Amino acid sequence: MLRRRLLTPFALLMALIALPASVAHAGEQKLKFRFGPIIVTPGQNDIIFEPNKHKPKVPGWITSFKPNLVYEDGTPTRTDVIHLHHGVWLKNGKPQFAAGEEKSIVDMPDGFGWRSDPSDSLILNHMVHNLTPNAAEVYLTWEVDFIPEGDPAAAGIRTVETQWLDVVGIRAWPVFDAVRGQGGKDKQFTFPDEVPGYKPESYPFNRWTVARDGVLVGSVGHLHPGGLNTELKVTRDGRTVTLFRSEAKYFEPAGAVSWDVALTATPKDWRIAVKKGDVVTVHATYDTSRASWYESMGIMPLAWEPGGAGGTDPFTGTFPTRGKVTHGPLKENRNHGGGPFGLPDARRMPDGASLARGSVKINQYLYGQGDLHNVGRGVRPPTVPAGTGLTFVNRDAKQNVMHTITACKAPCNRETGIAYPLADASTPFDSGNLGFGPVGRTAAENTDRWSTPKTLKSGTYTYFCRVHPFMRGAFRVKPKR
Repeated sequence: MLRRRLLTPFALLMALIALPASVAHAGEQKLKFRFGPIIVTPGQNDIIFEPNKHKPKVPGWITSFKPNLVYEDGTPTRTDVIHLHHGVWLKNGKPQFAAGEEKSIVDMPDGFGWRSDPSDSLILNHMVHNLTPNAAEVYLTWEVDFIPEGDPAAAGIRTVETQWLDVVGIRAWPVFDAVRGQGGKDKQFTFPDEVPGYKPESYPFNRWTVARDGVLVGSVGHLHPGGLNTELKVTRDGRTVTLFRSEAKYFEPAGAVSWDVALTATPKDWRIAVKKGDVVTVHATYDTSRASWYESMGIMPLAWEPGGAGGTDPFTGTFPTRGKVTHGPLKENRNHGGGPFGLPDARRMPDGASLARGSVKINQYLYGQGDLHNVGRGVRPPTVPAGTGLTFVNRDAKQNVMHTITACKAPCNRETGIAYPLADASTPFDSGNLGFGPVGRTAAENTDRWSTPKTLKSGTYTYFCRVHPFMRGAFRVKPKR
């Protein structure tokens, strides 16, 4: 997944601009940075690592971090057009700050901050997702509050570090699937706890063993649509308690189905004393009552002070386990979708050609036979006999474009938006990202073809592309004769 895009001239892609600073309050500066332009190719879904030259010019401490993705004029990119799947700001090889499309704002309690030095080596890992076949230029921006070393406001400031916690561990493509209906009776699936065969003692990926005594200072979760919360727990001498639950507060009218959401962060008075040998774990819960959520994430970067004193012992004291959202509704999330769109209802269409021995070719963002945008050209849902899989081949993979075949509830023919379409079919299936990339460092499946399950019952099935959700198609399974 870790993909380095080599474009020339390099300066075109790596123009990092420090905008004028303004004083937030005594001793603290507000610095604004811009990275770009990032040339977003049609259908782009790449993960890229690039040098990040932008940092404060003098030593000091960063006390807050606010990310965004914008066009050249500063307008945020619309989430259903181009969005920030994720950005990770690495310092000296380790993650320091992170952002997803929920764009959480990180703000340290007074007296704490991340150390910054001009000699730091910085890398920016960004995955900008283009949901359209049109190219664009965008910029990653971030604002930080900064206290220079030597300023009176820096006296006594305590340095925090970032401890990265991910439910699937630190890896190139840290994702899992939460399939519709998975989980308990409440149709809420918690990863990894409700994975069949899960045993805490044999699952090392979602945990951090504290190497020295210290104080936890703050955290906020990262989830994808459908996510309900991330939960931080600590275990000591066989006892486990919850430290904090970062909850997803959806502004989306349809509920927990889109990026129109904010996550809650730890309160400013949240301090947890941890001891050497404590095991801290992170868990992520998704709502599986309405849809499947493929390639989901559950991440909780944790700010802590190694060797720090103070804080509440989590096994003897009381502390808040709930917080407040870091921002309100964002303008870029206003196009929810789901309105009339003019596509046909595939269930009412006559049979197309039998493809028992053929395949559906995906070419130039069209599904070939069965594409709902092509009905005016005589396209009909292709058919296959029950017990036979229908094969799809992504011809666009040659242009580094990934596509998926993801089941959606029929007719799946309404307007595209951040809340539509959904992977909400009663019989779920998903191809994964058909395309290619470096082994172990890509979101792609490293194949350009996939076949539907042979267990599908007779009926009409509709589907869409999770990477480019304006793409819609249908096929039909016929009873065996």
